Amino acid sequence: MTTTLAVPGRWTADNIPDQTGRTAVVTGANSGLGYITARELARHGAHVILTARNMDRGGAALDRLRSELPESAVELRFLDLADLDTVKAFADALDTPVDVLINNAGIMMPPRSLTKQGFESQFGTNHLGHFALTGLLLERLQAGRDPRVVTVTSTLHKNGTIHFDDLDGGHSYSPRGFYAQSKYANVLFGLELDRRLRANTVPVLSLLAHPGYSATNLQSSGPTGLLKTILKVTNRLVAQDVETGALNQLYAAASPHAQGGQFIGPDGRNEAKGHPTLVQPAASATDPGTARRLWDLSEQLTGVRYDFATSPEAVQGP
Repeated sequence: MTTTLAVPGRWTADNIPDQTGRTAVVTGANSGLGYITARELARHGAHVILTARNMDRGGAALDRLRSELPESAVELRFLDLADLDTVKAFADALDTPVDVLINNAGIMMPPRSLTKQGFESQFGTNHLGHFALTGLLLERLQAGRDPRVVTVTSTLHKNGTIHFDDLDGGHSYSPRGFYAQSKYANVLFGLELDRRLRANTVPVLSLLAHPGYSATNLQSSGPTGLLKTILKVTNRLVAQDVETGALNQLYAAASPHAQGGQFIGPDGRNEAKGHPTLVQPAASATDPGTARRLWDLSEQLTGVRYDFATSPEAVQGP
């Protein structure tokens, strides 16, 4: 693996190569990082499938995108990552190869609640929903052109651990701690997916990206009370704009120089701001044993088993 990005200077959305003929699925594309990612991929010619759990907000985002890019090939589909039934329905309804899957959607630091299937909401949405979606779309990805899975995490994964004995937070819950757990799970998953793809010689890349501290609605839609107030202030005073934050996942999704297993984040101090560069995950998140344990548990909880031997020829395009 290289230690620096193979692009001179600062990489921007202008460096995205022509995406014509490629299909991208972007979860949580109605706002923030997801919207910018969908817009820039569409701007460069991709057919982009935006997903949203709130179809009113998703529809507004779709209208906005079409007004910005009238010639773009974009569509909106319903997907609620907190409900595995809708994840399966979404995957079953796709009848085309997928070239890029961007696991972007997430929730951040809400009061404790459970998903429809009874999982702690952050772990269930941020990790299990994307784990299931990726597995269900693996056959479609294998049929793609230069196919990639980009899983979006956070620098807070460095504070995370997997509470294997208290996954739902029923014994002890903190919004920040369980957010960190979900982002830690994202890193374990992305790196383990890369290992398994390589071991089975499957030509799909798995990459990780994080946006640094970017001003999105995550900081206001999840937290409550004093935490919400603090994050609202730091969004205004500290955070970088979402356009810059999205560059990291765009690089992972579209750069011809990106490699499986890479982790892309901002090049500024403490990875808080800046343009894409290679960053390092927490050392504990690279442990294959922990990753395998989480993988096995995730398959058990979601009921989704990954088939790395699926023949791409089984997928027919439109």
